[in-house]
Amino acid sequence: MKSYDYVIVGAGLFSAVFAYHATKMGKKCLVIERRNHVGGNIYCEKKENINVHKYGAHIFHTSNKKVWNFVNELVEFNRYTNSPIANYKGEIYNMPFNMNTFSKMWGIRTPKEAKDIIDAQKAEIKGEPTNLEEQAISLVGRDIYEKLIKGYTEKQWGRDCKDLPSFIIKRLPVRYTYDNNYFNDSYQGIPIGGYNVLIDKLFEGCDIELNVDFNKNRKKYMELGDKLLYTGTLDEFYDYKYGKLEYRSLRFETETLNEANYQGVAVVNYTDRETPFTRIIEHKHFEYGTGEKTVITREYPVTWQEGMEPYYPVNNEANQELFAKYKELADKEENVLFGGRLAEYKYYDMDKVIESAFMLVEEELQ
Repeated sequence: MKSYDYVIVGAGLFSAVFAYHATKMGKKCLVIERRNHVGGNIYCEKKENINVHKYGAHIFHTSNKKVWNFVNELVEFNRYTNSPIANYKGEIYNMPFNMNTFSKMWGIRTPKEAKDIIDAQKAEIKGEPTNLEEQAISLVGRDIYEKLIKGYTEKQWGRDCKDLPSFIIKRLPVRYTYDNNYFNDSYQGIPIGGYNVLIDKLFEGCDIELNVDFNKNRKKYMELGDKLLYTGTLDEFYDYKYGKLEYRSLRFETETLNEANYQGVAVVNYTDRETPFTRIIEHKHFEYGTGEKTVITREYPVTWQEGMEPYYPVNNEANQELFAKYKELADKEENVLFGGRLAEYKYYDMDKVIESAFMLVEEELQ
């Protein structure tokens, strides 16, 4: 006799949404997680009564009313609006690129003035862009590219923009309004009390085992359930038989400061090449904290190696071809389900993770 209807590998948001629906339908779920906590990359750690986003800034935003209603039935969200700023060698610019950015950069006031400058600079690129640098200039012009895109992107990907494919930047939002709201989505906020409140609600009723590496205990756990839901890296599930998929990873340096307000905003991007980190996050601003201390995190992009957390898939042609080979194997599996950003080798915002989990729920449980 199997002990569980589903053994779920990985305790991130995708798994949590599926487990929530499965449990509601009377299914018994065992969740196993390699880390020492549930929640995946949205896990928060409490420091100085501040919910610290342990794996980088996570701001929930969506235009999908079904998704928004779903999470709000479980937890209450605050009214946080993402309005990051960019620091280029001490010069401060608003993000996304909008009239506040253009006014600071060129000393202009009107949308027409800004548009004329950007259009003139975009004309530098003739024909189809052949790399990321040409693509970015063709979208926003040379000045914005040099100050606000080039250094940040090169740090993020660990190589020169001229050596990166153009498709990495398909579009760059340019707003000819004085609007610093980063997202265009209808709904936006942070769960009051942090993301752990949401995750704990989603996993209610599940058995959970932490500090367990499924791929080292595969036979044991596959025998425990009727079906397996795997949300880890797909190449690892198949013992890297075709080779390893590439990722970019991150390193975080977090410190507590004896001051109430370090930078006045939750996220500051450092867009010059010389500053080794890409951004500083001041966590208390996500929830309007008022304590006397603050907690900041510097975020450093690094080349992924086995044992590190894989954050961003390197979606070039070679990796897509390699992923397709693994996907072909996955599609032939019986009683094994795959889902989430790692198993799908895809960068997902949180709302898109939930949408994807909804799709699996409909296929599997309805």
